[in-house]
Amino acid sequence: MNTMGKQIEQIDAQTLKSYFHDGGEVALLDAREEVPFDSRHIFMASCVPIGRLECLVDTLVPRRSVRVVWCDDGEGYAQLAAERMSSLGWSDIHVLSEGLSRWEKAGHRIYSGMHVPSKAFAELIECDAGTPHISADELKAMLDNKSDVVLFDTRTFEEYHGNSIPNAISAPGAELVYRFKDMVPSSETKVVINCGGRTRSIIGAEALRVAGYPNDVVSLANGTQGWHLAGYDIIDGANRAAPEVSANGLAVAKDAAKRVAKRAGIRAIDLATLSNWRKENEIRTLYLFDVRTAKEFEAGHLKGAKHIAGGQLVQETDRHCATWGARVVLIDDTSVRATFTAYWMKQMGWDVATFSTDGKDIEIETGIWSPNILGLEDAGVNMISAAELRSSMDAGAVQVVDLAMSKEYLNGHIPGAAFALRSQFPRVIGDLSNSGTLVLTSPDGKLARLAAAQLTPPAKALAGGTNAWVSAGFKVEAGPERMLSEALDIRLKAREEEVNKEEAMKAYLNWEIDLAEQMRTEDDQRYDIIRR
Repeated sequence: MNTMGKQIEQIDAQTLKSYFHDGGEVALLDAREEVPFDSRHIFMASCVPIGRLECLVDTLVPRRSVRVVWCDDGEGYAQLAAERMSSLGWSDIHVLSEGLSRWEKAGHRIYSGMHVPSKAFAELIECDAGTPHISADELKAMLDNKSDVVLFDTRTFEEYHGNSIPNAISAPGAELVYRFKDMVPSSETKVVINCGGRTRSIIGAEALRVAGYPNDVVSLANGTQGWHLAGYDIIDGANRAAPEVSANGLAVAKDAAKRVAKRAGIRAIDLATLSNWRKENEIRTLYLFDVRTAKEFEAGHLKGAKHIAGGQLVQETDRHCATWGARVVLIDDTSVRATFTAYWMKQMGWDVATFSTDGKDIEIETGIWSPNILGLEDAGVNMISAAELRSSMDAGAVQVVDLAMSKEYLNGHIPGAAFALRSQFPRVIGDLSNSGTLVLTSPDGKLARLAAAQLTPPAKALAGGTNAWVSAGFKVEAGPERMLSEALDIRLKAREEEVNKEEAMKAYLNWEIDLAEQMRTEDDQRYDIIRR
């Protein structure tokens, strides 16, 4: 791939600091993998590993002329990422000279953890709003005594299904407010909200309180991790989902959304305004997020919108919006879920508005959302089919390298394939120089094509990737057969740790709680919390 762009400007820490406070748009991108990013990074940064840059950057930083700063921790990835991004069409790119060490030497704080802006925001909300909570012991006693209490898990259904508290019902994020009246017809029922740790428990409980529902609503202190640490069972395979919304339930939710929109000054835009904003995308970044369920989105959505359920957007905003100061339009069909998501996004500092598709003459798309992967048109590489690869492997003439996420590789890969991070090319690939023809694969084959074109001499890429291999009826195998790269791409959750799981949970929960105090002196944060 050609990475020769214009000269990349090096900036110091004070210049970067000024970018956060001058009123202009700025995207701070950290070019390292998730594990080192989790260990230490700058508060305003989004993790955009250089190995997956082409797959992420168009979605995260859609405006080509926006001000971009790349950083790392001295590994040299930032400069390479800046050059690659420049070659893909961005024009105002900078690199933080000396990376995190320069920022730290200037007296600025370094953070650990993932999704810090969202996590810290929830901790401030709990402190300022006085969100009531109960302990795992208190909840267990209520459940054992068959009290009039209901427990809602506000994580994604997949997270809930994988590990949850007995008796919990799945009500992800904004669905909690949207479907509440149908789930809890009696105002006398005590309502407990949980997530894996703290963030979504707090936001979910506060959403119901702000909505004005008369029930006694509390969060479960420390979520499923607190439940586990108290010695109680966590189950897998739970499937109790929230019901469809009734006419009465929708009317109640709409009334709540109107009250919240008025209180917070949330703007609902019409189709003409949305059209004008889309035309202004060369001077102002615009994110369009459909915050309904995946099933609703796939059935039909506004063309150009990305799907991310409202609760998940609040939970990990940095994963979806890398350009600070951008416009954010939240989309649904009733204004309820968009409004309650906007309520939190606005307080986090985003220029947010809502758009309802109901009754609008809009261009509709169906199906899942897929990111725009850049550079594929220039990735002229030799392709190999699954059948051809199988024959070559039987003859011992090829070595397959899988560029999937490490979890995907561990769950199932082509027999004999090695795992590697693209960010570590060509060092790890050099170890395979005597293993025959090199064939790269990835789940759908696209990242493999990009990586194959980067190598000299070019490698082959498996057409359609590992998905095509499986579709051809060939077997895969699981486990860490050959890990050329350490699994630095995914930071494991505390509950996923194989050793010292409980200590990891305690450390994580303490880290979350400590964020509130750190935010009191963090001058880059843009929170504007509505006082209760």
